[in-house]
Amino acid sequence: MTANMIKGRGFRGALRYNLEKVSKGVAEVLDHSFVSVSEKSILKEIQMIKVLRPNLQKYFYHTSINFPPSEDLTSEMMVLIGKDYLQESGFTQNQYIMFRHNDADHPHLHILVNRINYDGKVLSDSNDFARCEKILRDLEKKYKLTEVISSKQAQERAMTKDELEMMKRTNTPSHKMTLQVLIRDTITSNNKLTCSEFIQALESRGINLLFNQASTGFVSGISYSHEGMIITGAKLGNDYKWASIKNTINYEQERDRAAIHQANDRTKSNSSISRTGAPDLEGNPVTLPQGTGKQSTTSHQRSNTTQHDRKQSQTGSRAKHANQSANSKASRLNLHTSQNSKGLDLAALLDDHTHGNLIDPVNQPDLGVENRVRRRKKRKRRQI
Repeated sequence: MTANMIKGRGFRGALRYNLEKVSKGVAEVLDHSFVSVSEKSILKEIQMIKVLRPNLQKYFYHTSINFPPSEDLTSEMMVLIGKDYLQESGFTQNQYIMFRHNDADHPHLHILVNRINYDGKVLSDSNDFARCEKILRDLEKKYKLTEVISSKQAQERAMTKDELEMMKRTNTPSHKMTLQVLIRDTITSNNKLTCSEFIQALESRGINLLFNQASTGFVSGISYSHEGMIITGAKLGNDYKWASIKNTINYEQERDRAAIHQANDRTKSNSSISRTGAPDLEGNPVTLPQGTGKQSTTSHQRSNTTQHDRKQSQTGSRAKHANQSANSKASRLNLHTSQNSKGLDLAALLDDHTHGNLIDPVNQPDLGVENRVRRRKKRKRRQI
């Protein structure tokens, strides 16, 4: 099982979305704690409890529990699983409603909960993602369902919903997926590469490397740069962290010290990175002057320039940044035909990717509601 969680300011959007599915015959109400199942009645009951905590902003909790297509679950079984999930999550005195959706080839359950209980208390949401994952793993064992590997043990990080939406919209792979496929292919297609060979092989495929190297030569981390974007090994998965890479390739600290240092210099001087102001290994934005590996001048040095020069510099910088951003975006949208990607298209990458089957729209039927909620929040902020 996998779950997606949302915390928001109101029931109306998600409730209406699920009730519309029911009216269309592609969903059913499995269980609830309300007097009747109608939008007006449910929202009135929710409001009666909300007055107990009028200042709480995000009182709404929504989770979507997705089961593998191979699981043939009855509605009664889903209710039991849903109630156990609420119990283990701490929602024992809270208003809730459960929906089963039938518009995909895999069973999935939606649970909407009022985080304010009948006494006016609110369950803490601290570490809720980790708690949710543990509950799902326990429920899989209890009901003898297909067990999913935990996120901490995952060798390859799955794609986010934003990535899935982008790929379905543009029919181009994300940078994360491209890096996962190209790095894995580089390692598996060559027998025990030396560190220098590993660096050269990736650079030949358009991937530059940034090592977190101490003055002693000790390496504690690795990041991958591709078409102006830098992604840490941890963001790609455990197999792409330096702790795994160094055991996969033929690495010796003293022998490879110079090669790693030179790779860092090449990456820092890469013009595509300097144009995008990519973050460093710690996640901080770094703007590198084009054609050099040194950072731009310090604020003390800049303060010695005249105000006229600063204004001219800022105007030129904005125009240059806008032009370069447009070029960078166009480059990313044409990733499947880029030279660095060796002409790989989305279909080719999906065939060789662990999570490629997730791109199929039927496996992600409910992404629209989150996007609508997000757009609605943006509109409200503009009005304020």
